[in-house]
Amino acid sequence: MRKYIYFTVFASGMTSMAAEFGASRLIGNIFGTSNPVWAVIIGLILVYLTVGYFIGGRWADRTPRPKTMYALLAWGAFTLGIVPYIASPVLRLAANAFDNLQIGILAGAFAGVLVLFIIPVTLFGMISPFAIRLSINDSGKAGNVSGTIYGISTIGSFIGTFLPTLLLIPTIGTTLTFLVFSIALLIVALAGLALSAGWRAVTPYFLMVIALVLLAFFGRGGGIKRTDGQIFETESAYNYIQVLEINGTRYLRLNEGQGVHSEYNPLTLEYGGPWQQFLVGPFFYADRRPEDIRRIAIVGLAAGTTARQAAAVFPNVVIDGFEIDPKIVEVGRKYFDMNLPNLNVIIQDGRWGLGSSPEKYDLICVDAYRPPYIPPHLTTQEFFRIAADHLKPDGVVAINVGRAPGDRRLIDGLATTLGTIFPSIYVMDIPDTFNSLIYATLQPTEKINLDRNLSALAARQDSNVLLVDSMTLTRDNLQPAPQHTVVFTDDKSPIEWITNTMILNFILQGEIGTMQ
Repeated sequence: MRKYIYFTVFASGMTSMAAEFGASRLIGNIFGTSNPVWAVIIGLILVYLTVGYFIGGRWADRTPRPKTMYALLAWGAFTLGIVPYIASPVLRLAANAFDNLQIGILAGAFAGVLVLFIIPVTLFGMISPFAIRLSINDSGKAGNVSGTIYGISTIGSFIGTFLPTLLLIPTIGTTLTFLVFSIALLIVALAGLALSAGWRAVTPYFLMVIALVLLAFFGRGGGIKRTDGQIFETESAYNYIQVLEINGTRYLRLNEGQGVHSEYNPLTLEYGGPWQQFLVGPFFYADRRPEDIRRIAIVGLAAGTTARQAAAVFPNVVIDGFEIDPKIVEVGRKYFDMNLPNLNVIIQDGRWGLGSSPEKYDLICVDAYRPPYIPPHLTTQEFFRIAADHLKPDGVVAINVGRAPGDRRLIDGLATTLGTIFPSIYVMDIPDTFNSLIYATLQPTEKINLDRNLSALAARQDSNVLLVDSMTLTRDNLQPAPQHTVVFTDDKSPIEWITNTMILNFILQGEIGTMQ
């Protein structure tokens, strides 16, 4: 029986960790996966487990019977399996509230969903104390038994970390992932009940199995969200992915949906967002023509809006697009016509992919930032050195950066960091958005170059209207030199602090808008 108890601890530890990652995805589809959201999820899960440890220890001393432990485990497994179904209507309400930034409804929905995990996670926390109490026959071996049980539980947690994230959620979705772990753990519990108390004790619990199987076959429907204009949704190992189509234009949204990551309309390439402003970067050098731009890199390709615009503007260009999420690439090809013959899609982390590239670029576009989802390793002095090393002698880095009204700390910090490597820095604010573009040139340049290149391009009969409009918008919205602040490094980059406080202040001020 002791060996089976050890196996039970393994299965319970695996399911506990899977529940934590499942909770992050269940909630992250609506509320995002920012650091504050993760902190709340992890913190409350730990609180629930702690309560389970205390209650389980006392209960095990009063009733040290395997039957009791396996009954608790069965209820924990069952209640975990029904969590996504109970949470579904609450989350759909939250999704609508998020689209309209109704903070009160959001807060209530967020708390309500997390409360659903109290029962299963607390019950999982009770298992280890029970297992230790049932496994100790000799007090002289208490340390060895306790260490073995905690070690086995940790191994289970290790597997429970990777199995849902890398395999199950991208393959079968969040809801069915909950059911897979729930049913598997319920089978472990029922087998333990049969071993310890006979099959007659198991009979009432078969109703739990039947209920979960019925939920698996008949409980799904309606998708994760029901946003107006939604034509597709899916989950990947990295994101919840949603495609909307409104008035002939398609929009790519990720996670909570507060931001558009790509747009596509077969009738136009002008969308008024940040994508086309990247194309202006090379024209801070004197005497630049569109046909001079031969190779560009896009870090954060998404569904390829900038790539399509670049292909239209630069007739000789080859584009290397770095995107970490292969599902987004699939969506881009299917729904956003990301099938350009001169686009090389590279599914890698942007820093690693750019650093290992053998190419030199005229322009490197960094479109991987959107507060609060800013990878710190793509903001540091070390990353920008990698970018500089992969530029041609007259190359430029262009970065899409979010800001909040009256808060330019993120822009100032990135510009300061870039300024330690690049001699000339320019910032333009895109009107009617919370986006700014930072341009950093590898050689010293002057603003007058942009004016002269714009005049020369406007005088050409074959000039591309998209490029002329983008250059004009940049020229008219250039900002004063950014303030000198902190330099971001791999060792110290307070990105999370800046973005979290920026967004919190933004929400408390009651502002509403879109960060792309």
